[in-house]
Amino acid sequence: MSTDDTSDAREQLLSLANQFYEQFDDGTVPSMEVPTRTKTNIEYNEESDVWVYGDRTSTRSAKSIRGAQKLLKATYAIDFLTRQLEEDRSSTLRELYYLSESWDLDEAQFSSQDESNQLIEDLEIVSGVTREDFHMRPEESGATVMGPLKIREQTRRGEREIHCQKDVGEGGYQIPNNPDTIDFLDHDADFVLAVETGGMRDRLVENGFDEEYNALVVHLKGQPARATRRLTKRLHDELDLPVMVFTDGDPWSYRIYGSVTYGSIKSAHLSEYLATPEAEYVGIRPEDIVEYDLPTDPLSDSDVNALESELEDPRFQTEFWEEQIKLQLDIEKKSEQQSLAARGLDFVTDTYLPERLTEMGVL
Repeated sequence: MSTDDTSDAREQLLSLANQFYEQFDDGTVPSMEVPTRTKTNIEYNEESDVWVYGDRTSTRSAKSIRGAQKLLKATYAIDFLTRQLEEDRSSTLRELYYLSESWDLDEAQFSSQDESNQLIEDLEIVSGVTREDFHMRPEESGATVMGPLKIREQTRRGEREIHCQKDVGEGGYQIPNNPDTIDFLDHDADFVLAVETGGMRDRLVENGFDEEYNALVVHLKGQPARATRRLTKRLHDELDLPVMVFTDGDPWSYRIYGSVTYGSIKSAHLSEYLATPEAEYVGIRPEDIVEYDLPTDPLSDSDVNALESELEDPRFQTEFWEEQIKLQLDIEKKSEQQSLAARGLDFVTDTYLPERLTEMGVL
């Protein structure tokens, strides 16, 4: 992050705190208004092709004791964040929760990490500055990228150049908390393959899929962290690489695809920054379960509820997804990526992915 960016983030935070003081001076009860972060307040933005927050808002107002405490905690958090930026330090979301226990007012301390996490999200929305620009880090996600890409990384020890195939072990290059500190120098990649599970990611690398097909294999590590989604979007937007999402065949994995492609409820204020609406799904489909006679598990009640919910989810209201979800409800089965190994360890790299990616015009 540049000095100018740090100064801008600090100024935005101080401006927000100053608004509270101005409200006091005007004789107005201090308040802060933020979008309601619920599924019912998500709407499709046709211009950007992602899901964003709608017009519904909630107000943190000092008119109530609860609201006053929320604003008090926001003020203490702003004070901490501005000092952190001034000192060019960083901290994790978890550390912020524990740090609050040292604040001089008990009422300013957080009762749970969920509460402190939500406050950081509130501050992002009202200030227009991301938590990465606040120098706030999540706990390490461990997500990686492997493939023919050369980058320049900015670190506290200076810049270094890394080739994400030649200069790393089989674990790949670990994606930093803020991927905007990376410069893309050169690449021979033809597409990005974003993979849900570590086991499948390791299978692809062991079989040399990244080398044979000039693929950038990005490990999503389950529900992908913001840094992973940001890097994936940059790879698409700046290098013009198709993004293909390869997941298990269950409702929770479909939501992983949805978060990569359209955004998520928690981070809808950042959808245009994180989401890649052009991403396509190459994961296990219910029709694959039938066609390949894959090993399966029965759908649980929560799986059925999630699938039925997805039929009402704007992100999945397409002919393809409605057809696949209804088929899955009919067969009452789900299947993992690794179930493809029932046809041999090389089936996924020799047959399944090459055929699917060729059908989709990627290979």
